[in-house]
Amino acid sequence: MRVSIFGMGYVGAVSAACFARLGHDVIGVDVDPRKLDMLRSGASPIVEDDIDDLVRQGVDSGRLRVSGDTAEAVAESDISLISVGTPSSRGGAPSLNAIDAVSRDIGLALRDKTTPHVVVARSTIPPGTTEARIAPALAAHSGRTLGEGLDVAFNPEFLREGRSVRDFHEPPFTIIGADANAAFDAVEALYKGIDAPVVRTGFRIAESVKYLCNVYHALKIAFANEAGALLKSLGMDGREAMEIFCRDTELNISPAYLRPGYAFGGSCLPKDLRGLLAFAREAELRLPLLDQVLASNDAHIDRAFEMVTRHGRRKVALFGLAFKPGTDDLRESPLVALAERLIGKGYALAIHDPHVEASRLMGANRDFIDREIPHVERMLVADPVAALDGAGTIVIGHADRRAVDAIAAGHGGRTIVDLQGVKALEDLDGADYEGVCW
Repeated sequence: MRVSIFGMGYVGAVSAACFARLGHDVIGVDVDPRKLDMLRSGASPIVEDDIDDLVRQGVDSGRLRVSGDTAEAVAESDISLISVGTPSSRGGAPSLNAIDAVSRDIGLALRDKTTPHVVVARSTIPPGTTEARIAPALAAHSGRTLGEGLDVAFNPEFLREGRSVRDFHEPPFTIIGADANAAFDAVEALYKGIDAPVVRTGFRIAESVKYLCNVYHALKIAFANEAGALLKSLGMDGREAMEIFCRDTELNISPAYLRPGYAFGGSCLPKDLRGLLAFAREAELRLPLLDQVLASNDAHIDRAFEMVTRHGRRKVALFGLAFKPGTDDLRESPLVALAERLIGKGYALAIHDPHVEASRLMGANRDFIDREIPHVERMLVADPVAALDGAGTIVIGHADRRAVDAIAAGHGGRTIVDLQGVKALEDLDGADYEGVCW
């Protein structure tokens, strides 16, 4: 393919050299003549393992050349990648000045071109930018209609400094955000020869995943550092503990728990988090990240409460009361917390949880529910159909197959607040459905 890449910074330079290695004809574009001179002479403008040899090979083979002329680059390519910087502005939001300028320049260059063109954003940009900002600018300045000789996509990069060339050739996946097959197919063709799954999705999801990945990496580093600092204060080597921690690939280093939904609870997580924070206070050690986890959890309960109450003071059918399905453990259940708040505001509740029977609750479990929701047995309903009787709002904390079928059959146009994420209920005709995180 004939490819033009706008921005010869870290991502752009690595991408240009690597795409040339894959056999594409690449034109690198930048406003800095020094970068262009270095690339033209076969030298890399960045310091990175293996990049110097790749640039030299690309230039020597004729697969990689540079230009400071946008019109020339667009005219001599079929697909343009935007890899300009989006540095933080004073308020923290990314600056999109360079994105706007390049989108305008590519659009204007397309006015003098008669063949189809695909423009792909690679820069890290806020969700919605490609669809609401880049695509309209390209269409306006080019005079073309999207989907008719002009297609747009977003293709995030996951290149780590120090090993970016290896990351380019061995990515975990290739994500393409677009809304047309022409854009999907063009970007996928760019990566022919790269052994990685291709994920086709919408613009906003693709843009979001880029942010989520980097923020999660920051979160992991902060977690490991706070854990290490705490263990050191207790006379231990945090590195050894974390090495053992990472051996668990079922729960710790895995997709487990990484599913948006409702708050956590139970007899372990809240208790142990408070215990760890108590150790830190005794050691006079600040752990800002971990110190905010319970507050973050409480915010999810607040959101669920607001979702219910904004629909008016109607009877609520609550499906699920234990902290997770398959147990009768009510201790620190976020569903108990939600129920207690609704009752406190005068809402009538019918609660269905097939694993919770008031007569079988005992010990700490019984003490907890008696303290939080006295006389809970008056609200428990064994039959899911009966739980719906007279309810204006249905709240799904967790529901088994029988309960889901009852809700699907008897929702009757009521409001459904879904904290679980039941796919079978998302498209019910006549239902006012809302998920807590979707």
